[in-house]
Amino acid sequence: MSRNKDRLGQRSSPTGGNPAGSPTLGGSDGPLIFETPSGFVDLPTRGVFYPPDHPLHNKEQVEIKHMTAKEEDILASKALLKKGVAIDRFLQSVIKNRNIDVNDLYVGDRNAILIAARITGYGEDYTTQITCPNCMSVTKFSFDLSEQTLSEGALAEDADIKVTENGTLMLSLPVLKVDVELRMLTGKSESYLTRLAISKKGKDKVDSSLTDMLKTVIVSVSGRTDSTTIESLVNHLPARDSQYIRHTYSKAVPNVSLRQKFECSSCSLEDEMEVPLNAEFFWPKQ
Repeated sequence: MSRNKDRLGQRSSPTGGNPAGSPTLGGSDGPLIFETPSGFVDLPTRGVFYPPDHPLHNKEQVEIKHMTAKEEDILASKALLKKGVAIDRFLQSVIKNRNIDVNDLYVGDRNAILIAARITGYGEDYTTQITCPNCMSVTKFSFDLSEQTLSEGALAEDADIKVTENGTLMLSLPVLKVDVELRMLTGKSESYLTRLAISKKGKDKVDSSLTDMLKTVIVSVSGRTDSTTIESLVNHLPARDSQYIRHTYSKAVPNVSLRQKFECSSCSLEDEMEVPLNAEFFWPKQ
């Protein structure tokens, strides 16, 4: 069971003496003043990878307020949805520390906050349509969002991966024998890759999502940080080295796992699958 389930929403807001969300009088005959409940979310990164000047540097948790009607307005805003910034505005609204820029959050931490915030708004049950991988039938299935696990990465288990003081990863490529420095994707870099993929769609261009990702996560090659060196490496990277980078990255980067048991009502298949975070995640059908 997730540590988030034990912590989120169990602590009252530090700004008030009443239980979280309890109304107080604004004077002897004044109006009732309500305070939004808040709680703490465990960060998969434990703050290890943020630079020293970041508000989350070495912080294992972040405080968020519970989802309110204000956040529902943000998620329902056609203008924000059209611009593709609704989720970013939502995150910025629920995070208590205003010095945190959601664009600088690592993807794993963003995911943990999003899941926790969704639970405060709509509960732990998440019902969505699932396509059975065996019989391809589409059925509704309910998942429990509290049954999540935090993966802090496998850095401690792999002596070949080093973490620098800047929170980047250093590794040596098995074929080219050069040292490569990687950075983890943030919300900003993930959005950039999404926009890049959309801009190339339908233009008779070869899908370059793999090389685009590599060019984004690679910071330096043998100590060289110029874009020409990085692009030259990616364009001539042996497949074995490419696979090694992707495998190492996915293994080392902290994240949230929502793998749960799925049972198909049509063919009785029982299998584990990653919970699909589709449109119904934040826009549940009533």
